[in-house]
Amino acid sequence: MNVGFIGLGVMGRPMAGHLIDKGHTVYLHRVKPVSQFLVDKGGVAALSAQEVAEKSDVVILMVPDTPDVEAVLFGEHGVSAGLSAGKLVIDMSSISPVATKEFAARIKALGCAYLDAPVSGGEVGAKNAALTIMAGGAKSDFERARPLFEAMGKSITLVGDVGAGQIAKVANQIIVGLTIQAVAEALTFARKAGADPARVREALMGGFASSRILEVHGQRMVDGTYDPGFRIHLHRKDLSLAVDAAKALDLSLPTTAATQQLMNAAIAMGDGDLDHSGLIRTLEALAGLRR
Repeated sequence: MNVGFIGLGVMGRPMAGHLIDKGHTVYLHRVKPVSQFLVDKGGVAALSAQEVAEKSDVVILMVPDTPDVEAVLFGEHGVSAGLSAGKLVIDMSSISPVATKEFAARIKALGCAYLDAPVSGGEVGAKNAALTIMAGGAKSDFERARPLFEAMGKSITLVGDVGAGQIAKVANQIIVGLTIQAVAEALTFARKAGADPARVREALMGGFASSRILEVHGQRMVDGTYDPGFRIHLHRKDLSLAVDAAKALDLSLPTTAATQQLMNAAIAMGDGDLDHSGLIRTLEALAGLRR
């Protein structure tokens, strides 16, 4: 396919690279020195998002937040200015489910299709083409996009209509964030009480408390190594989406709100660019255990 890819960050660069490796013609916007290798391997640099849309049958976005998606789609020389009927826009960013439905309606009014398809798996999943992809939209559009998704991910699910992918991603981030906080609290408790957190984690891995987060992030907490990964400030953004949506739905998410506040504290302490397992540093500071 002729594919446009906008958003060549930590996640977007390997994702676009996999599409090029599969033989797709990939048009790239905002190529910088760190992403020049994509052009060297066959990608085509474009001067604007509009140009990407003009030359592509499918346009993929992978940018940080809701305002970024809106700007790329509808700003000056944006994607919408280059679309023609029958094209497909896929937003793989993690943004507001409410805004997603609005953006989809505006794109559909131009005679084009829209999927929201946020991902989970972090930088490692992106590099290994092993992302979990949660999509929302029409089944026919999902099937059209499937070969592209299969180039980037392993677990690929059509969750429901437009917006359902973003809802699933927010739910994912609630579970991950709260579990990271639970593991961090448990290991901080162990350390403060005088036990070896490494041995406590080893013991817990054999019981009902075992989880992928205890395995991977718990090890990072024990080792005190917090290279991202997935940064705290980005996870805080996702929990803010959950809290904002809960308010709109008159829904109480008390523990999600508490974890969001702990992430606020971590960012205030200068830890926003650490992997989200670094949340334990905030709890350690509160316990007088800061390393």
